[in-house]
Amino acid sequence: MTKVKICGLSSPQAVATAVKSGADFIGLVLAPSKRQVSLDQAHNLAQAIPEICKAVGVFVSPSLAELEEAIARIPLDLVQIHGEFDEDLLSQVSVPVIRALNISQGQTNLASQADYLLFDAPLAGSGQTFDWRSLDTSQIQQPFFIAGGLNSQNVAQAIKTFEPYAVDVSSGVETAGQKDLSKIKEFIESVKV
Repeated sequence: MTKVKICGLSSPQAVATAVKSGADFIGLVLAPSKRQVSLDQAHNLAQAIPEICKAVGVFVSPSLAELEEAIARIPLDLVQIHGEFDEDLLSQVSVPVIRALNISQGQTNLASQADYLLFDAPLAGSGQTFDWRSLDTSQIQQPFFIAGGLNSQNVAQAIKTFEPYAVDVSSGVETAGQKDLSKIKEFIESVKV
């Protein structure tokens, strides 16, 4: 069954709803963003995530030291890296790495040594999908996540199209820029039917 990552959570209620509804991964944004949480906030939220659900720290162009500090202090089960990061340092990260790649027309380099890949829209967090026809996953070796503009109405089609390891949602479970508990529940239910 396809796994679910609910990303950009910043309240205990949203974390509790995601966990109770069956989320497999909880994304805590530690990069500058309207969804950013501090290390202390992330630590407090992570205390409510049971072992069966994994805490994922989301970063943009982090240093190895930043990653390791967050992994230790929160603690994190995985890290998700957007932006620039030296592939040669991936083996030094102490938890599994999800490497986020923004899909745009003509994208050909989908290679990474990361444990997982995540395919996202050109502008992450925008609520926009990428052109699903432009992504050929037939040569991808790692398990991968599909993100970018997913919601409870289109996630079944994304799963049918890509057969991903997991799907990832953030803005698709928001109302007026805030996490919507009923949308979180509905999204997870629409994946785990």
